[in-house]
Formats: sequence, structure tokens, C-alpha cells
Amino acid sequence: MPYVNIKVTGGSEAPSVEQKAELIQGVTELLSRVLNKNPETTVVVIDEVDMDNWGIGGKSVSVRRAEAAKSKQP
Repeated sequence: MPYVNIKVTGGSEAPSVEQKAELIQGVTELLSRVLNKNPETTVVVIDEVDMDNWGIGGKSVSVRRAEAAKSKQP
């Protein structure tokens, strides 16, 4: 039974219900095609992580995005 965990940032940039469904279907089909796994027993979980709880390079994603937005202002 394959188990796939996809983590994405939540909040305003979280994937839509339709996008999540497409991810679940696509990952399931990929495992079936590439690894010959049974789609009926393939589990896909999508976790939305708040941007304040996801850090890259010592800063939260929310801080990094705020800094990027400031640097793009004229």
C-alpha cells in the first residue's frame, strides 16, 4: 500500500479543491503506471502548512514573500 504525503503552503495560496483532486489522481496514476501499484490501495495525503510554520534559509515563507514583494516595488 503506497503512501504519499504532499506538503504545500496554506493560506491564500493554498491549492484549490480541484487542484488537490488533480494531484491525488495524478500521483495515484503515476504510481500505478511506473511501479505497478494498485490504485485502490494507494493513499495520497495533502497537508497544508501555514506559511509561518514553513521556513527556508532561516526565515518563514511569509517573511520571505513579504521581503520579495517589497523588493519588487518601484
